[in-house]
Amino acid sequence: MIVKGYYSGALQVNSYLVYDEETKKGFIVDPGGVNAGLLQKVEEEDIDILYIVLTHGHGDHIGGVGVHQQAFPKAKLVASKKEEDFLKDPSLNFSKETCGVSLSLEADLYVEEKDTLNVGNLVLHFIETPGHTPGGMCILVEDCLFSGDTLFAQSIGRTDFPMGSFPHLIESIKTKLFLLPEDTKVYPGHMGSTTIGYEKRHNPFV
Repeated sequence: MIVKGYYSGALQVNSYLVYDEETKKGFIVDPGGVNAGLLQKVEEEDIDILYIVLTHGHGDHIGGVGVHQQAFPKAKLVASKKEEDFLKDPSLNFSKETCGVSLSLEADLYVEEKDTLNVGNLVLHFIETPGHTPGGMCILVEDCLFSGDTLFAQSIGRTDFPMGSFPHLIESIKTKLFLLPEDTKVYPGHMGSTTIGYEKRHNPFV
């Protein structure tokens, strides 16, 4: 599995290109905007993008969805079923404030806890982690966790936005993410990568 991270959008979200090196099937996580490097990499490696996956519906993570849907028309947009309202309602997803335009999105595929998707030889496992938003989720692929705005390097996602919940966020991290193997690599929506073991020992919020 190859994981490539790219900054995108006004708030410099970590967008990820992930693909199976053998089959050249891949997916994109949280296209907050457009990064020419990501699009170029897909073209250079001739990657077949099957899915655009959203960890949650805030505008800084969805601002580039439209462009990527145009670039990869076969790709299905994937989101948590519990995030459907956020995606559709600009007053909840803050798209106007974070990317300059009001966005209302409808996913092609809504997933729930323990659902899986296959991308070549890769299997995506979806973990519901409410707190930052009610329908926030993480994606586990092999030993890599794409944590969105749930867990950061020595930090956590904000809970002062509408429908955020600090107790729910902490519960999600402690009862789900911290049960993963300690060497699990964490690729968050902002800042640098980390590991589950490091965060269990050093994250001051949990």
